[in-house]
Amino acid sequence: MSFLLEKVATSGNLGAMRKHKVREYHDSKRPHLKFVVNTKEAGKRSRQFFETKKEAETLAQQKNIELLNGGMEAAQFPSALRIMASEAAKRLAPFRKTLRDAVEFYLPHLQASSRTCSFRELIDELLQAKAADGASKVYVTDLRCRLGQFSSVFGDRLVSEIQAHEIDRWLRDLDVSPVTRNNSRRVLRTAFSFALARNYCLDNPVVKTAKAKEIEGTVGILTVSETARLLEASDAEVLPFIAIGAFAGLRRAEIERLDWSEIDFESGLITVQALKAKSARRRFVKIRENLAKWLAPYAAHRGAVTPNNCRKMLEATRVAAGIKHWPNNALRHSFASYHLAHFNDAAGLALALGHTDAGLVFQHYRQLVKPKDAEKFWNLFPTVGGVSSKVVSIST
Repeated sequence: MSFLLEKVATSGNLGAMRKHKVREYHDSKRPHLKFVVNTKEAGKRSRQFFETKKEAETLAQQKNIELLNGGMEAAQFPSALRIMASEAAKRLAPFRKTLRDAVEFYLPHLQASSRTCSFRELIDELLQAKAADGASKVYVTDLRCRLGQFSSVFGDRLVSEIQAHEIDRWLRDLDVSPVTRNNSRRVLRTAFSFALARNYCLDNPVVKTAKAKEIEGTVGILTVSETARLLEASDAEVLPFIAIGAFAGLRRAEIERLDWSEIDFESGLITVQALKAKSARRRFVKIRENLAKWLAPYAAHRGAVTPNNCRKMLEATRVAAGIKHWPNNALRHSFASYHLAHFNDAAGLALALGHTDAGLVFQHYRQLVKPKDAEKFWNLFPTVGGVSSKVVSIST
């Protein structure tokens, strides 16, 4: 054993390492101590004294074994890496974390980075997936538009590197209303959820962003007089669009996709097909008495209800009717407000609108319209002479 230790301790492969030796010791003040072993602890030299040689040899042998083991480990552990590990351990110490903790935390980020893609590439993949899943063209277009705004700034960035504070700052810099800002945030959340599901990032940073406070405002509607003037000013091409919007409450996009074959005058129902509805669910909307009168001249029509240039015609009709301010979703919101005030049926209104929450309907449209005005609204009929006369009578 002594020969082996001495040989390994001085091996060129392990570097020059001096083994511990037992030396004689003489001190007149301590005559009982006969032997000494020189050692080094934590870089500092020390000496240990013994009365017998056997005790000294035992310590020397123990230290030589430690030296052998330490020398072998050092030979397999590069000095530069050893220094780096030591420095890293010192920096982690105040946080009570180890090098293993640091590796386990950082390694998933590296793995995500190796799988990630740019945000612009993510948009392409997301839109293809949504289209394949049957999302409507309107929804896909909205995604493309809102995500395109974000991509103009972050398009070349890796998805895994985009942080919540960057998204927060971008949202706050948008010169839009709180509702629009939150809609953009919602779309971004959808995009990053898609990325998370594909392991392109470790989490969804949008979840950590702030949501703008939306101050509830009054729903904008048309007055009974404005509705009457709008019907009177409309020509035969655009009148069905206006009448269905005002008296059936279909969304603009739903009316634009509506076919005359889906208006059943015999059963008194309009069918909104699932593929044409925002909610992707089929529903039936009752044709009220006044709406039936407005649509009666078109009972034999086939094909699309809405003409190709409907939006321009609607704007021209609005101007001709002298309506200066056109509220958002004016026809649909008017329908809902007058319907709730006149029929007092929030659940039925929710079904007609394609909503699943009657409480939401009641919350938004309650007390917006006085009952006497609602009665006038639902008594807006064309004159006996027909729609071509462009005269509206208000039956009371």
